[in-house]
Amino acid sequence: MENSELSLPTTPQVLTGAPLSGSDPLAGNPFGERPSERPAQRGGLRGRIGSALAAIAALFAKFFAAIKGALIFLPKLKMLTTAGTALVSVAAYSLFFGWWFALGFVILLFVHEMGHVIALRREGIKASAPMFIPFMGALITAKSLGENALAEARVGLAGPILGTVGSGVCLAIGEAANSDFFRALAYIGFFLNLFNLLPIVPLDGGRAMAAMAPWMWFLGFGGLVALELLAPNPILLIIVFFAGFELYRRWQARKSGSIEQAAYYRVSPRNRVLVGIVYLGLIGVLVLGMDAAHILSTGGHSFGSI
Repeated sequence: MENSELSLPTTPQVLTGAPLSGSDPLAGNPFGERPSERPAQRGGLRGRIGSALAAIAALFAKFFAAIKGALIFLPKLKMLTTAGTALVSVAAYSLFFGWWFALGFVILLFVHEMGHVIALRREGIKASAPMFIPFMGALITAKSLGENALAEARVGLAGPILGTVGSGVCLAIGEAANSDFFRALAYIGFFLNLFNLLPIVPLDGGRAMAAMAPWMWFLGFGGLVALELLAPNPILLIIVFFAGFELYRRWQARKSGSIEQAAYYRVSPRNRVLVGIVYLGLIGVLVLGMDAAHILSTGGHSFGSI
């Protein structure tokens, strides 16, 4: 088939009737413009489709702008979560200790958890903001605790180290101001950090034992069970349950004999000794701190007991 061309007339046409006399094609045109100069009208359907697409594009732009704004405020939402759970914990502890002591207690928990956060960041691991659980303490979450057992031990010991410093500050204030309130706060801080050094996962002492002697997990678990039998406590029972589950899980992984497990727990003798010195040294400092902060009320009950 041959191509055919459509030739347009070169003589202007007047659309409003027959040509008038004269040679001016603009004659009789009330707008003073040539027909070819008038803007072409858009097709009705095409125009409606274009408008709809433009509206959809604008809607998506607003949606993504809202998401971007939410991401900007995400760190603030995390801080609100920390602050909210802290306030709930203060309210719960105040039922037993009073508002001011409950506030100081939660601050000491925060200091302890920030020790873990700082250590994780030094290991290049992003950690969540602390979250408080009434009567259970506080926690943070992270994808891992380090590349090996030595890194896990550093992260585990960082909490009690900074927590011991915080409790020591309370004791110093108590002695300087002769304040039984700050001595009692120091006492309970020393006690909680000492409790966390029990050699059983998921407590901090169990994480230190991962680099020293994982078999001591069984010793720590036996101590927890004995403590629960001698002084039954529902919170301690929950800790025993989680400790038993974590002990079983870890020991099964250790027994697998995989290359990854062997590499994870491979710690040089020098580093084992260093972890042991820090671990045992912390225990000694905390015991001495509890002894120095121990005071008795007129009723004969320790302010620091729980």
